[in-house]
Amino acid sequence: MALPTEAEIIEALRTVQEPESGKDLITLNMVSGLVIKDGNVGFSLEVHPDKGAEMEPVRRAATNAVSEINGVASVTAVLTAHRAASQNKTGASSKAQPQKTVQSTKQSVAGVKNIIAVASGKGGVGKSTVAINLALAFNTIGLKTALLDADIYGPSQPRMMGLAGEKPSGGDGDKLKPIEKYGLKLMSMGFLVEEETPMIWRGPMVMSALQQFLRDVEWGDCDIMIVDMPPGTGDAQLTLAQQVPLAGAVIVSTPQDIALIDARKGLNMFHKVEIPVLGIIENMSYFLCPNCNHQADIFGHGGARAEAEKLSVPFLGEIPLHMQIRETSDGGAPVVVSDPASVNSEIFLSIASKVWALLEDDAANTRPPPSIVIEK
Repeated sequence: MALPTEAEIIEALRTVQEPESGKDLITLNMVSGLVIKDGNVGFSLEVHPDKGAEMEPVRRAATNAVSEINGVASVTAVLTAHRAASQNKTGASSKAQPQKTVQSTKQSVAGVKNIIAVASGKGGVGKSTVAINLALAFNTIGLKTALLDADIYGPSQPRMMGLAGEKPSGGDGDKLKPIEKYGLKLMSMGFLVEEETPMIWRGPMVMSALQQFLRDVEWGDCDIMIVDMPPGTGDAQLTLAQQVPLAGAVIVSTPQDIALIDARKGLNMFHKVEIPVLGIIENMSYFLCPNCNHQADIFGHGGARAEAEKLSVPFLGEIPLHMQIRETSDGGAPVVVSDPASVNSEIFLSIASKVWALLEDDAANTRPPPSIVIEK
């Protein structure tokens, strides 16, 4: 089969009109960044920041027009917002500058198909333990998986993976290669600083580091990337949610009321930036005595399930307060890989399967992320 040419794509985009002017996309110079590789086509449509939502039908029409060309395997269309040209003192228009909005700053991560945030409204609920076991569970069910430890101030994933003290090597150009173990690709600030070194950084420095981890690491082809988010709902979390095309977020909470209050804040944050919440996990849900098998609800029980029902989001499962989960994570071999046949591993595998089913369901219903869509 012949591969599509640039001329064919340009001609297809000439058939799509911008509704206000009635002119086509090529005449208006709205198309930029056209890339063609092995039948996969990508391009940007430059629009005014105030008209991003209005231009979504145009983006879909452009995607459909290019998809009809023989040899096109997939189409990636991105809306990119820019400021209108401003007038200087002489009346001449100055060069348009990028508008820093959610629409304009979201950029895909090369090779990564789905990015999932694992978040919590507060620290101490076991979010990182859930994130690493969930990532390993995705890998176990056959998905190419990466884990980004975005908790700059308290990176714990190198320790949980038994990689404390390891340093990433250089890749092509100035990029870093993620460290791989158990079939999982991992990048963390913990690889770049000593474990006892405090990170005394302001917000802009944190965001710069996260951007480098996303853009300057050779992630390769990944079906899914888990982002272990910092706890809370501060500037780092909000900016990351705005700048990365997240496919969804998973909220981790313990059952007690004080944790659920903070979990609700985290969920509301994702709603405000139009990130779908894939569900809530109740961690430390109960303690099962290893001697008598008695269940003790140390932090209460069922609070997260009730909260999920109240907020109309999926409840993904209950994870017990269990010594095996704690010991294996502290020992650098999380339970999903150290004891894959255990009941605890089965819980994480079940949650991973539910999350993946939700992502596939979203894809089947063509519900796109807020600012970037990949359609085949």
